[in-house]
Amino acid sequence: MSNGKSEPDLPPIVVTIEEKRRLSGLANSSMELFPRVAHFLAQEMERASIAPDDADLHDVVRMGSEVGYRDDSTGETREVVLVYPHEADISRKRISVLTPVGSALIGLSVGQSIEFQTPDRRTRALTVLRVSH
Repeated sequence: MSNGKSEPDLPPIVVTIEEKRRLSGLANSSMELFPRVAHFLAQEMERASIAPDDADLHDVVRMGSEVGYRDDSTGETREVVLVYPHEADISRKRISVLTPVGSALIGLSVGQSIEFQTPDRRTRALTVLRVSH
């Protein structure tokens, strides 16, 4: 269903069977508390390619991955670990997949960029520079 707005071209993403199951459930259970980011995460899971749980996805952002990325508007680089909400701790650079940046990162590969909306409805873009597990 089109809302008349042009959607940015989204890069292909890959998640494992178990990640899709858990993240889809998380998105669905969070719709009331965090509607915008939960909806975005649910959409990401719907469009993701699915890999077996034991697939070698060494350059793909997965849950628990340490990710280096660049904010494409400022050029600033950051290092974070992508975690489930209960494990988030910004002082340890552990960001929740239920944040705009977290839900944008999941499933991306090194070198890929993605545009997404912030809670204040600005468009941001980031590029994955490195991933380690």
